[in-house]
Amino acid sequence: MPTSMPTPPPSADGLGVPAMARRTVALLNALAQEAGSEHPPSPSAVAEVLREHGEPGPVELSAHDVEEMSAAAVSLREVFTADDVDLAASRLNRLLARSTGRLRLTSHAGTTPWHPHLDSADDAPWGEWFLASSCLALAVLIWDGRRPPGGHCASPGCPHVYLAHGSGPTTRRYCSRRCATRERVAAHRRARARR
Repeated sequence: MPTSMPTPPPSADGLGVPAMARRTVALLNALAQEAGSEHPPSPSAVAEVLREHGEPGPVELSAHDVEEMSAAAVSLREVFTADDVDLAASRLNRLLARSTGRLRLTSHAGTTPWHPHLDSADDAPWGEWFLASSCLALAVLIWDGRRPPGGHCASPGCPHVYLAHGSGPTTRRYCSRRCATRERVAAHRRARARR
């Protein structure tokens, strides 16, 4: 009888589609430039989002990496602003055709369970990886849900996107309770001012 338990295989918690989609939204929101801001987020702020969403080890990003990820974010946001599934799929197909590599499986040299990638290599640039992995997650969400994967916050001035959850049509309009509450309070104040 062995004296110690065998080491379990690496966890796939961060490799599933829901986790990839949450990471996509978190990065899109972190990379979004707030209204009036001329400065992109810092590499350390973006690295922190990646770590929060399961990216292992030290994450070292340069300003150039963040610029490439920000450019990818602009393209990915178009999928979230689509009003219907056909437009979301069309926009995503355009991104898949021009911006991703061939589908391949990787285990990152045995450090993770096997999973699909659409980027060119395990050491692809961060912007390429972000765009390709996000496209893969969004494609599965559209396929599985038969609707846009989420939406753009309806609060004026808020640049954030959100994921649609559950089955059936979604009536969600805001990225957070904070934005929804702010808009309800503003609507209430406008209604009172008209009286």
